[in-house]
Amino acid sequence: MPRRTATMLASTLVLICLLIAGVLIPVPYAEMSPGPTVNTLGEARGEPVLQISGRKTYPTDGHLNMTTVRVTSADYKMNAVEAVYGWLAHDNVVVPHDTLYPDGKTEEQSSQENAEEFSQSQESAKVAALGELGIPVVSRVVVGSVVKGAPAEGKLHAGDVIKAVDGVPITEQSGVAAQVTKRKPGQKVEFTIVPAKEAAAAEKAGKEPTATRKVVITTTTSEEGDRAVVGIQAGTDHVFPFTIDIKLADVGGPSAGLMFALGIIDKLTPDSLTGGRFVAGTGTIDDEGKVGPIGGIEMKLVGARNAGAEYFLTPADNCATAASDIPDGLTLVKVDTIDDATKSLEKLRKGDTASLPSCSKG
Repeated sequence: MPRRTATMLASTLVLICLLIAGVLIPVPYAEMSPGPTVNTLGEARGEPVLQISGRKTYPTDGHLNMTTVRVTSADYKMNAVEAVYGWLAHDNVVVPHDTLYPDGKTEEQSSQENAEEFSQSQESAKVAALGELGIPVVSRVVVGSVVKGAPAEGKLHAGDVIKAVDGVPITEQSGVAAQVTKRKPGQKVEFTIVPAKEAAAAEKAGKEPTATRKVVITTTTSEEGDRAVVGIQAGTDHVFPFTIDIKLADVGGPSAGLMFALGIIDKLTPDSLTGGRFVAGTGTIDDEGKVGPIGGIEMKLVGARNAGAEYFLTPADNCATAASDIPDGLTLVKVDTIDDATKSLEKLRKGDTASLPSCSKG
């Protein structure tokens, strides 16, 4: 065999072996890429994303699109070839697997956490939207969960409304731990509650639950061994003056909060919030309307622009990263609160785009 032919054959065999190894050898990375966007004013899978009953609603136009990021699942093992391709692709980002799934989270654990965050973001979006409109919402402290095997198991249940602890009225969830930890491990603590079923029945009837009962629980020592606990996680529940349902499947995490809140406001007010424009955005939101940062902002910008967005509502804490690589034709609008967002949309409707708060790299 000629020497040149032998060299080429050997090189080809080495290349084939490297490719096979690249496909077979898993690497500790995960990939993020632009995901689909959904208009919160429109429909998903044939039904409205936002469904409001018991209150007058108004026609809407334009877009208020929430944005998403596709990620490889927690259980998926990338190979070296996929990682290299992801690094070379402009719109994709390859990151260490533990960045997306810390502490060895399984796919099931990650999905459960994302579902819980998504549910909480919906509740906060409703509270923030109604707060922006001056519509009162009743908030109450409840038992969020009970630890299996803890002193509270069988005595308190998820959804029980906590009215007082040791006779001290509870108005914020932090107040529960504050009162319990005043006791020493082994001492008793008294909860005044409205059982979950009675609270739900009263809410359905449009009444404030009044029938309470007292539950005495003997505290135990925390895992850290430094305080008394009863083994519950307190939470906050809200009673809305009318029904707001958010129908959107296969989406998780808290980052759609801002866009849900704006969609609710648009449906409850006679004027168009967007003026017919295509606006997309992202951002967590809390009950007070504070907009928080999210992950994957670069991919969300690309996904929004690919969908046709002209303006992108960007959390203030994401602005520097977002401004470093803005897709052509997309204008970033900096927002820190839901009030910032509504004021910017008002400027947009009036054509006053020059005064929109913008993002900078610095």
